[in-house]
Amino acid sequence: MSGHNESILREPLITGTDITYAKITDDILMPVENKPNRAWWIGFIVALCGALLWVVAVSYTFWFGIGAWGLNKTVGWAWDITGFVWWVGIGHAGTLISAVLLLFRQNWRNSINRSAEAMTIFAVICAATYVVSHMGRPWLAYWVLPLPNQFGSLWVNFNSPLVWDMFAISTYFSVSLLFWYTGLLPDIATIRDRATGVKRRIYSILSFGWAGNVKTWQRFEAVSIILAGISTPLVLSVHTIVSMDFATSVIPGWHTTIFPPYFVAGAIFSGFAMVLTLLLVARKVLGLENYITMFHIESMNKIIILTGSIVGVAYITEFFIAWYSGSEYEQYAFINRSTGPYWWAYWMMMTCNVISPQLLWFKKIRTSIPFTWILSIVVNIGMWFERFVIIVTSLHRDYIPSSWAMFYPSWVDVSVFVGSIGLFFTLFLLFLRVLPSIAIAEVKLLLKSASEQAKLKQIKEGHLDQIHVSEYVESLEKFDSVKQEEYAKI
Repeated sequence: MSGHNESILREPLITGTDITYAKITDDILMPVENKPNRAWWIGFIVALCGALLWVVAVSYTFWFGIGAWGLNKTVGWAWDITGFVWWVGIGHAGTLISAVLLLFRQNWRNSINRSAEAMTIFAVICAATYVVSHMGRPWLAYWVLPLPNQFGSLWVNFNSPLVWDMFAISTYFSVSLLFWYTGLLPDIATIRDRATGVKRRIYSILSFGWAGNVKTWQRFEAVSIILAGISTPLVLSVHTIVSMDFATSVIPGWHTTIFPPYFVAGAIFSGFAMVLTLLLVARKVLGLENYITMFHIESMNKIIILTGSIVGVAYITEFFIAWYSGSEYEQYAFINRSTGPYWWAYWMMMTCNVISPQLLWFKKIRTSIPFTWILSIVVNIGMWFERFVIIVTSLHRDYIPSSWAMFYPSWVDVSVFVGSIGLFFTLFLLFLRVLPSIAIAEVKLLLKSASEQAKLKQIKEGHLDQIHVSEYVESLEKFDSVKQEEYAKI
């Protein structure tokens, strides 16, 4: 027992009693090396149809201008910025799981970091398309870069939130991409060594000559820690900058200092919900139940409870500050949100983001795959409505009643948003086909310490306290990938 660093009371991060290093490789690379199954094809065709809808809608916008959207003189920001902030928020969980949990040495990240990082990359791509498409003149998009344009020494306007978004998105995307691809190198080399023909040549190029010797692994671990240290501040800074698009204005409902932490908590909240939405389906379709266990699902649900509660406190704080400020305009902005023409959107936001996550306090719901999956979708719906409420309800009624107007999305608005979801899932499904969705090398590190197999071996040796063994076996009842009869035999 002294040779093991992990307590028997800790729930296993890998389940199954016949797991070997070779089996881990075979299981994780099965979707990459074999032909896709029917479920993958159905999902890919549906997602591809959505991506084609996105191409049509964005092309229509470029051709006819943003007048094709439902914007008006009063509501100048609407579905475009709502979609942009929503996608940036979804991309936050990947960096948190990869960087922050790595620095805190949380081993449960090893099975979910790869898919979360890929999700980050694709979500940021979807967010960036909104930045370009709502410019009005997308062929001049390069003007937001800190370079002199073709007119000479005219530089970007650093007071513009559009420039802030460009810096935030480009920095976040480049660092996240580098972090994601660096972690992929040993697994790409594994695919290379098992492949033949053209496929082997392609993966050989992508692996950058990974040799797997001691010096290579030392440099790999050093680079991973450095990139994690660089990425961690991005979790806070990127959505803080996005929130400052609103907080630095003088619009009632926007001009508040609570936005940066409020937006960051909401981003982590929606990001973890999307990770669950994707991985709960992927683990079933790809047969990865032994590696993405109930422990991972429950841990992510606990983070959703925490961040959802923070978001709920932020909602209450906004109302309190509006009342405490004594500003009738600020007070009306929040009263209008909850009782005005868009009351349905406000209460949808409150129900999805504040009330529904509280169900996860109950262990049976927190450890239920169907309930967790439904709640993850509900949370993402609620977070979209949050951005819609913040943007539209703060703009549609100005100081002068004669300038009040309602926003009604056009078919182009709806198509761009629905199409961006199709684009996201298309990219994610292609990722599952060409790259391992779980970090093979990192999961293998857990086999001899944090796996069910290793703990079962400790039990069979008979050197453990019976009470602890009983508690451990009881904790496994919620796992859908654990065979209880194995423990009944002992």
